Amino acid sequence: MKVLLLRDVYKLGRAGDVKKVADGYGRNFLLTQGLAVLATPGALKQVDRLREKAAVQRAAQNDELSGIAQTLNGMVIAFAAKAGETGKLYGSITTQDVAEALEKKSSYPARRQQVDMQPVRNLGEHMAHLRLTMDLVPEIKVVVYREGEADPTLPHPEAPAAPKAARTERAETEPAGKVEADEESAPPGPSDAEWEAAAEADEEMAAEEPTEPPALDEA
Repeated sequence: MKVLLLRDVYKLGRAGDVKKVADGYGRNFLLTQGLAVLATPGALKQVDRLREKAAVQRAAQNDELSGIAQTLNGMVIAFAAKAGETGKLYGSITTQDVAEALEKKSSYPARRQQVDMQPVRNLGEHMAHLRLTMDLVPEIKVVVYREGEADPTLPHPEAPAAPKAARTERAETEPAGKVEADEESAPPGPSDAEWEAAAEADEEMAAEEPTEPPALDEA
């Protein structure tokens, strides 16, 4: 079926766009949520007005959230998890886990429906995206390491200083100035609206037509 989008829909299109979508996705989500109408000749007469109104709203949202997007873009969050010898997790890191970790680290109240990623089921580095607006989708690095090991995203502690007696003995057995030079050349240590509905629609659309891109309204 062909629909006219009344609002921006993530990974589908912007307000004023005419899109062909699966019948079930269109009827059960886009139309019922007020995100689109059938692309009839009468409805198409609203295209210009819809696009102008949406452009103003979009610009306001982008301006409001641009600072948050800059803060979140490139942010690294880490999870300790139990895993087998091959690195496969005993479970998974979900969008809910990522949303909670982001809120804890940045104070931004992220929702799981805003997190765009597949469940993480292996150790290592993974990428996720946070849907703020159609134009602002900061990238987040998700690091999963084995439980019981050191967090690889944290600085390594400095090596303990050699005992004073050992330093004195070394100074006596090496040429003058060498100990001081070695210490100076040593590498420095480390320095001091409709989220729930959209999620349900994603699942329904994927089940009905796997090739259809998932959609999420950002408004």
